[in-house]
Amino acid sequence: MRFQAVDADRPDTPLVAALRAVCADVRLDEPLSRHVSFRIGGPADVLVVPRTLKELRDVAQLLYGRGTPFFVLGRGSNVLVSDRGVRGVVVKVGHGLDRVRWNNAGLIAEAGTGLPSLARSAARRGLSGLEFAAGIPGSVGGGVVMNAGAHGHSLAEVVRWVRVLTPLGERVWRGEELGFAYRTSRLQAEEGVVLEAEFGLRPEEPERVRSRMEAWLVERARSQPIGPPSSGCIFRNPPGDAAGRLIDLAGAKGLACGRVRVSPVHANYIVNEGGGRAEDVLRLVEEVRERVRRRFGISLELEVRLVGEF
Repeated sequence: MRFQAVDADRPDTPLVAALRAVCADVRLDEPLSRHVSFRIGGPADVLVVPRTLKELRDVAQLLYGRGTPFFVLGRGSNVLVSDRGVRGVVVKVGHGLDRVRWNNAGLIAEAGTGLPSLARSAARRGLSGLEFAAGIPGSVGGGVVMNAGAHGHSLAEVVRWVRVLTPLGERVWRGEELGFAYRTSRLQAEEGVVLEAEFGLRPEEPERVRSRMEAWLVERARSQPIGPPSSGCIFRNPPGDAAGRLIDLAGAKGLACGRVRVSPVHANYIVNEGGGRAEDVLRLVEEVRERVRRRFGISLELEVRLVGEF
């Protein structure tokens, strides 16, 4: 799964017909603002929405076979889509691709499974290890690719293996082969689509697991903006520090551009106050970066992925 802009000619009618032969839900000129948590972004030339693993496999194999670039979109957090949209094909992995198989030592979840619902289900079953993910608004596929984390924990701690469809066929990579690091994995560099992943969890009294999870959710609600659309954290934390702290001390907390604003609750979030544009987000990003650079000599790196024609 590659998080990057797709630069391709507008898909032709034969390609659309071929996609519709293997997937029931294929949309033309679909506004991606409807499909991302920021509620910002122009249309995709073609949006393909598989509802089963078979449809996802068939779609990916078709596109690989034709040499057609495509972008895989999960639940739409951690991305900023261009106002001009995405040329080419976007494949959305979500509802329908969220089946979970439980076992004594954990679970196997399809790529479209939401991390919050997965964490809650594990807690009800008395399985510990995913409590930190209850407040992460992403899916298993995207979460594994970026090694999503919170409260000092990340998916690297619990991923046993990941099944990926590549241009050369399906591969299974064990957790230790995935090159997990802070907000990254080898899946960001490898071409492929995450199909499912196995998580190893620990049996524990369900009430204790739920209590820990709820405490972290309360902390999230207190310290992070809940409500206004956002993409999650905009910048990576620099080594030994927190991007939000630096932005706050640099005087950028609450700064606005157009209809987007640096959150007054947590300075590493930019929120859409209604009608926000990607162009304004990028202008605000550059202003924040410049203020932090002038004050601390640190150049903040983006955590959010830019998708489309910028």
